Amino acid sequence: MTPRSPFAPPPGRRLALERVGDAGPEGTAVQQAFEDLGTPLREVEFVVVDLETTGGRPGAHEITEIGAVRMRGGEVLGEFATLVNPGVPIPPMITVLTGITTAMVLEAPRIEEVLPSFLEWSGLGRGVVLVAHNARFDVGFLKAACADLGYAWPAPPVADTLALARRALTRDEAPNFKLGTLAHVFRTSVQPTHRALADAQATADVLHGILERLAPLGVTHLEDLATASDPVPPARRRKSTLADGVPGGPGVYQFLGPAGEVLYVGTATDLRSRVRSYFTSAEKRRRIGEMVDLATEVRTIPCGSVIEARVRELRLIDEHQPAYNRRSRRASARPWIRLTDEAHPRLSIVRSVPVDLVDVVWGPFGSRRQAELALEALTEVTGLRACTTRLPRTPGSRARSCA
Repeated sequence: MTPRSPFAPPPGRRLALERVGDAGPEGTAVQQAFEDLGTPLREVEFVVVDLETTGGRPGAHEITEIGAVRMRGGEVLGEFATLVNPGVPIPPMITVLTGITTAMVLEAPRIEEVLPSFLEWSGLGRGVVLVAHNARFDVGFLKAACADLGYAWPAPPVADTLALARRALTRDEAPNFKLGTLAHVFRTSVQPTHRALADAQATADVLHGILERLAPLGVTHLEDLATASDPVPPARRRKSTLADGVPGGPGVYQFLGPAGEVLYVGTATDLRSRVRSYFTSAEKRRRIGEMVDLATEVRTIPCGSVIEARVRELRLIDEHQPAYNRRSRRASARPWIRLTDEAHPRLSIVRSVPVDLVDVVWGPFGSRRQAELALEALTEVTGLRACTTRLPRTPGSRARSCA
């Protein structure tokens, strides 16, 4: 069996995410790597996956079928379905459970053919969120297959509908959290049958049923996936408009209070994503939450590089002494390494760095000892002089020897 084309959704199949607005799922982040902070769930691409196997142990048992649904914004973008020849007979108990027989998989492709096609089709590792019911099982088999075939596991963010259901439903609503039970609770359009594609389709419907339950709790953004049981207070969510117009790219951001006072200063590799994250449940620090509740404005300073942003951050912290920055971030406590302004320069440890010299500094370092070790290594690599004697500009002038 060959995979179904991922380029065209099946006729008439559309998921009802529109009813949820911005709502989205929560799950167990097995490999948490949410780089694009503050993303509304309607903009997130999900791949819902289900596997059938010869047993329950990754590495010891083999995949016999892969089914998946790829979707974004309530629209099914494509489906992937194929049997897989495991290279071993299908155990009778598995045949009873799934209906898959050894004869059915004899002409099916081996996992060596299927896995690269699935990884390319799914987009895992490129910002796509993997969804599965009891995700540890499916992720375990996919990781084992990647390891066996020499593929790097793409480590996508993972949302588990089993974990989601336990947060969204009471025992009165669902006596257990098996996929079949949840399909009945949410009246899914496809019933799970222990076949991969049907189970993936049912899981997709269950996912959106759960979204409806979690939406009123403030689960609306990608960061809310891991914290559905601890949603963002509505008042803080409304303040997310403070992030409107914030540019992307590296820079410094400042949260200002009602009187224009600087409450907090920080740096980011991507200003837009970082500032947005403060208004999601990804932000768990109590004091920072208190700061966000007080803030009335966010100002940003785009920078040409991260190092420039860090220099500006420390200068601003030293200037404004923000109440919500830790004392350890004070500029006076952070050593840097810079080139001296001499005809024959050397490396020197300093406590402050002018912004216009960011191209010739390294740091900041956590302690002077760390800076000293780095200075020794840089001096050895660059061949710059190590002595502190000021050398004359003219070759004929007398000076003590220096190495």
